Amino acid sequence: MTSTALSSTLKGGALILLLALIYTGLFTADRTTWLMEVTPVIIIVPLLLATHRRYPLTPLLYTLIFFHALILIGGGMYTYAKVPIGFDVQEMFNLSRNPYDKLGHFFQGLVPALAAREILLRGGYVRGRKMVGFLVCCIALAISAAYELIEWWAALAMGQGADDFLGTQGDPWDTQSDMFCALLGALTTVLLLGRYHQRQLIRLL
Repeated sequence: MTSTALSSTLKGGALILLLALIYTGLFTADRTTWLMEVTPVIIIVPLLLATHRRYPLTPLLYTLIFFHALILIGGGMYTYAKVPIGFDVQEMFNLSRNPYDKLGHFFQGLVPALAAREILLRGGYVRGRKMVGFLVCCIALAISAAYELIEWWAALAMGQGADDFLGTQGDPWDTQSDMFCALLGALTTVLLLGRYHQRQLIRLL
């Protein structure tokens, strides 16, 4: 993909995300929770636009960031425990809770792991496929743990008002299952996407 085509694609994706943010921000039932959930999108998208010429990323990473942003925006609009498609999946598989937040945490492992892999390999910071795989999983889990700490701090600061942001749905093992989903996402990067990502890195560099 040429730099011009990449720039146009990124701007198109950013416009879609902006429209999604405007729509969900207008029609969400809880704007405070919405803002807390979509803050990563509001920070990351302008950063990617500002750096795409100086430090372009692989198309795979841009694509997965886009879908992760949509997941965050959808979760922000309804709160994760009330996303309609999650109720459909819950009924289909006879689950005890709405599983939409687990998709978010899966991507919370998948995307940071891929970003870490790209940075480590492009910078030549680590050599050896196994060590790269180990480190990107560690980084993804560290980010997941940091997010769980943010949720804890929100619960302390907001009390009952943080229930929608936490989205535990009464599950005492919610934190552990969230991090497990993030680990599955990171392992997907290492075991399933690694070779395809490597080919894109070679073309990019």
